[in-house]
Amino acid sequence: MNAILNTASTSTSSVFPTMVPAITEWSEVELLQRMLLRDDRAWREFHHRYDRLIYRAIHKVTQRFSSVLGSADVEEIYALFLCSLNGRDMHKLRKFEPDRGHRLSTWVGLLATNAALDYLRGLSRQPQRGNQLEAEQLSCATPDPFHTLAAKEEWTRVRDTLRGFSEKDRTFVDLFFLQGRSPEQIAEEMQISVKTVYSKKHKIRCRLEHALGRPVSAAAAA
Repeated sequence: MNAILNTASTSTSSVFPTMVPAITEWSEVELLQRMLLRDDRAWREFHHRYDRLIYRAIHKVTQRFSSVLGSADVEEIYALFLCSLNGRDMHKLRKFEPDRGHRLSTWVGLLATNAALDYLRGLSRQPQRGNQLEAEQLSCATPDPFHTLAAKEEWTRVRDTLRGFSEKDRTFVDLFFLQGRSPEQIAEEMQISVKTVYSKKHKIRCRLEHALGRPVSAAAAA
């Protein structure tokens, strides 16, 4: 992704010479470079290439709740997804890392899936729409490939970060984040006070979030 950002920071004329490939021949990296420069043609090509994938990812999440969700909800999720791409100076697009062997289509599908999940979780917190509380139950017998990819990458970064922790802190991470032990159980296991458990949890979480650049939850580390 560093290569994309470095290229995107130069002028349009130097990045894209006079003789350029046809739009349909743009590689994923070139398409993303142009999107980061807010090239209207690139955004139109993005929709042409990936809209079907985006809607398919949204429908895959929402189809279980077809009794309470309609086409208007799908369109709202799609709109929220597009807003998230443009938010914070297109932060989500800039996080794409083609040098790690990932395809832009996979990244787009992951972001669309997460947008749908966030929408369902938001509905589940609205008491007046009680039938949608089932949206909290998002487990599935077959692992979602997008979630599997994201979880694997995040846990790799967590594991690398943990190498710099003391053995006692790594034990705490295992008990709290992986095993899901209660503060009382951890206090007994490590022979520390419950107050120390809460303090250590806060300090370790801050260290992990600083290293990963995003919030860390017990579920994400599992």
